[in-house]
Amino acid sequence: MSPEEMFEVFGDFDPAEHEAEASERWSAVHEVSKQRTSQYSQEQWQEAVAENEGIVTKFADLLLAGEAADALAAMDVAHEHRLSIDRWYYPCSIDQHVLLAELYLADPRFEKYWEDRGQGLTRFVHDAIKANATR
Repeated sequence: MSPEEMFEVFGDFDPAEHEAEASERWSAVHEVSKQRTSQYSQEQWQEAVAENEGIVTKFADLLLAGEAADALAAMDVAHEHRLSIDRWYYPCSIDQHVLLAELYLADPRFEKYWEDRGQGLTRFVHDAIKANATR
């Protein structure tokens, strides 16, 4: 996929800007993801992004509705989130998913991503992922 096509799918986010950091911090996972995604067509990227946005919307809707992060509905969305990562990017075990949830709280860039979609969403997603991991 060309850089122009990437911007059509991702908007302002440029995955290439994070290439070195991702490779350094998560080399094995990054390599698998890079191999998988390097073959994606623009349509596949759009499908992956749309699926992710749908999951984010489900999380935000549950938070807005006052649902608890450890409620079955929230844990189901957390499970869907993990399976989506597993399908599109890299094998994502339950333990890896929990580590990712911790990263959402620890890294301001991830926190901003979630908080831009709803105040308190970062903690909600984190807690839903952790609850799902223990059920």
